[in-house]
Amino acid sequence: METEKKNKITLVRLWRLCPFWHAVLLAALLWILVYFTTRGNTAWMCLLARYLVRPWHRGAGRLFSLLPFSVAEWVEAFWIGLAVAYLVRLWRHYRRREGWNSFYRWVISLLAIVSAIFGLFSLWWGVLYYTPGFADTEGLEDRPISAQELQAVTEYFARQADELAPQVDRDEEGVFTADLKELFDHSRTLYHGAETLFPSLTGPELRAKPVIFSKVMSITNTTGFFFPFTAEANINVDCPMALLPATIGHELAHQRGVALEDEANFVGILACMEDGDPTFAYSGALMAYVYLGNALHDTDYDAWQEIALSLDESVQHDLAVHNAYWDKYDTKAREVSDQVYEVFLETYGDDRGMQSYDACVDLLVSYYLDRAL
Repeated sequence: METEKKNKITLVRLWRLCPFWHAVLLAALLWILVYFTTRGNTAWMCLLARYLVRPWHRGAGRLFSLLPFSVAEWVEAFWIGLAVAYLVRLWRHYRRREGWNSFYRWVISLLAIVSAIFGLFSLWWGVLYYTPGFADTEGLEDRPISAQELQAVTEYFARQADELAPQVDRDEEGVFTADLKELFDHSRTLYHGAETLFPSLTGPELRAKPVIFSKVMSITNTTGFFFPFTAEANINVDCPMALLPATIGHELAHQRGVALEDEANFVGILACMEDGDPTFAYSGALMAYVYLGNALHDTDYDAWQEIALSLDESVQHDLAVHNAYWDKYDTKAREVSDQVYEVFLETYGDDRGMQSYDACVDLLVSYYLDRAL
């Protein structure tokens, strides 16, 4: 009895050291436990998505769209700065041998903040990984594709890129270029055509946003990201521009509730192709060709080579500039970033990891095969 009483007093004393942070930590850990133990319940995940997640994305998206800059990157910068400050403070505690009570408060507050961020991310984004995807919602055919079908659709998008290449702006070196402000302003209405075909994509007209620290994104092999806390679609504007409009389409797909990367790729390309603007259509066709061409390269090299060599010179030039840029960032930092993102995707149930991006090939072939024949 005496031992139990002593332990109870100890726990009470610990709680009183920082009751607020203890409450935050316990609430966050409770939600994380609930999420990971119930995420296989589709009905429950759909309920959360319908009444919490999607309303948050629409509301937060409208709110933060009032600001012309990316709030997301400043929030992330703040988090990084806060993490550094915490680590420095903890190190000083250790070096100066300051009181145990103060050290404990700092540790618990740090754990509470990290757990709260992870818990909220699991709510505002992770939930969508366990609801019916875009293809299931819209009844798109999911079937094996043949090498001949893959070749036909690859040729189709190669022709589309060739036909659209003369209609886009180019710089003095013949490389695709566009006015960034016009691209991002146009992103508000990019999904009008896609919404007509697929009602589940209907959403508020929100503008994608350029990222100031885009070069940092390039170092980590990132062309864009959706930030569920502010519901912003954030775009790397340092990399070559040929695929930038299609990247905008991809991140806006996430903004409209398409979580899986292969489906976001497909939806982004579809939105660009249905938009009617040659700049976005060319970029969409080029991105589709890249994914389809990579798959065909591994399936039938001779067929891929024939198509690749037949591309218009300006298209080949855009692809060469794109590849040369990313070759510069083929570093250890990129490898680590890819591994981290691989773990992230697998944590939220996508066992394909980074290969999920390439999986859009099946959707592209199934949907565009009739047009290609």
